[in-house]
Amino acid sequence: MPTTVPLRLEVIVGSVRAGRFAPVVADWFVDRLTAHDEFEAAVLDLAEYALPQDLSQSPVVDAFTERIGAADAFVVVTSEYNHGYPAALKTAFDTVKHQWRAKPIGFVAYGGMSGGLRAVEQLRQVVAELHMVSVRDAVSFHQARRHFDPADGAAADAADRMLGQLAWWADTLRERRNREPYPG
Repeated sequence: MPTTVPLRLEVIVGSVRAGRFAPVVADWFVDRLTAHDEFEAAVLDLAEYALPQDLSQSPVVDAFTERIGAADAFVVVTSEYNHGYPAALKTAFDTVKHQWRAKPIGFVAYGGMSGGLRAVEQLRQVVAELHMVSVRDAVSFHQARRHFDPADGAAADAADRMLGQLAWWADTLRERRNREPYPG
């Protein structure tokens, strides 16, 4: 049975690089969300948060932590740099600790030949250590700067499958977190 209270979904834009392609991919994904009324979504662009690499506390960190804590689920839009994910994403994951726990996460990746999938596989290891649930299906755009097609049916289907899995896990985990704290 679907949830009656919308699931709070944060779409995290992981690239902060000048001239980044991330907003194009993030906008495409947010457009896909209009067909999924089980989510109340917002975009959390890491370029708008000056998270300190030394992981020190600040008002920016407090606001970021509060936003992560209020979310029921996440989708990371990530590029692939040098066969890995952006450093800003690692800083974001390391900045917050307990607020990530017992929440699901999905991935929308883009890049060159691998379409960002190497970055996603590395991120799955990171989020497992944070006690998150990584949904199986992901979205991947190969050679995105040259061949991005917003009407790509395969990408749309992948996004819908991923969002279905994300909604199931988010609803299940939110219900459980509301009954009793996660023991991690």
